[in-house]
Amino acid sequence: MREISDIEDIRELVHGFYSRIREDDLLGPVFNTRIGDRWPEHLDKMVRFWQTVLLSEHTYQGAPFAPHIHLPVEKEHFDHWLELFFETVDAHFTGTKAAEAKWRANKMAEMFQYKIAYFRSGQSSPLL
Repeated sequence: MREISDIEDIRELVHGFYSRIREDDLLGPVFNTRIGDRWPEHLDKMVRFWQTVLLSEHTYQGAPFAPHIHLPVEKEHFDHWLELFFETVDAHFTGTKAAEAKWRANKMAEMFQYKIAYFRSGQSSPLL
């Protein structure tokens, strides 16, 4: 167990987490259908996202919510996503950055759920 401190740690976290997602009975079909054969690109984007968030190395450019707006997901999907993310973090890392990763993932899941609900409520455009 070690602190998240560099890009290799971020890569280990992202690849370990998404390998679990891809095989998961609930989340695998959602992600695999959406991503298809573009997993290498998705993983690279997620590494850059978490590198930016946790290491303050600004390599990610984009809007994280937009690709998720039409996914067929509900609260149970987000809860399970968080469960797998927390388990992956806890299996490999400890310390301040590990706690921050879990806190940020929780806030992201919460925000995505609110935004998806807003969009599904019939609003003409998503909240940014």
